[in-house]
Amino acid sequence: MKKLTIAQIEEQLKQLHEDDTEALATFMEDERKGVQQLVAKWKRQKEQERKAHQKFFDMSQYEQKHRQSGYQLIAGIDEVGRGPLAGPVVAAAVILPDNFYLPGIDDSKKLSEQKREEFFACIQAEAIAVSIGMISAEEIDRINIYEATKKAMLTAVAGLNPKPDFLLIDAMKLVTPYPYEAIIKGDAKSISIAAASIIAKVTRDRLMKELSLTYPQYGFESNMGYGTKEHLAGIENHGVTIYHRKSFSPIKDYIEK
Repeated sequence: MKKLTIAQIEEQLKQLHEDDTEALATFMEDERKGVQQLVAKWKRQKEQERKAHQKFFDMSQYEQKHRQSGYQLIAGIDEVGRGPLAGPVVAAAVILPDNFYLPGIDDSKKLSEQKREEFFACIQAEAIAVSIGMISAEEIDRINIYEATKKAMLTAVAGLNPKPDFLLIDAMKLVTPYPYEAIIKGDAKSISIAAASIIAKVTRDRLMKELSLTYPQYGFESNMGYGTKEHLAGIENHGVTIYHRKSFSPIKDYIEK
């Protein structure tokens, strides 16, 4: 019987299920180096898929716990942009369906930009509800970043349709009519909070890239408003914009010179 080519084996491995031990054994017995490399790659990929599935299951525990208590519309809440020198603080609230499955979902900071964009589209398409709360730099200066963060979160929750019956919040305690659980580092422990983290991060990053078209001298498209060397040089050479947080150092110090 004529041997399959390495290209043919590669195509078969793409379709191969882990339970098909007979076919896998046949490929493993093939002594060609190219085939062995393909088999090793297939095994690594399957192991990654198993780990992603297990992590997703682990990150679903908070949602499952509260669903078992009778709650159905569980919203995850998270924010991004507390630390930058420019731009808004952005919060997102996301209600996921019970059958939502997105292995690989995680804290947005742990994902590549490409993966965040991919997951953003998936969450937007499959979520029961998604809502954004955004507080400007001017308001951050007026009420402080802590209060602005809470306001952004509450704004996001208020915009949900349908309304939630339970909240899972990343670390922050809120005064809200809904029962909730605040989870430290929740964006790495809850799929709902992770989803909110991704929605908030992509939304804010897109906004900062738009601002960079008007204000290219600050490098917003790459630093997202954080105090990088390029950004600080831009402030030193061109001053501040309406999007800068004037209550933050070193901008405050620069203005007071």
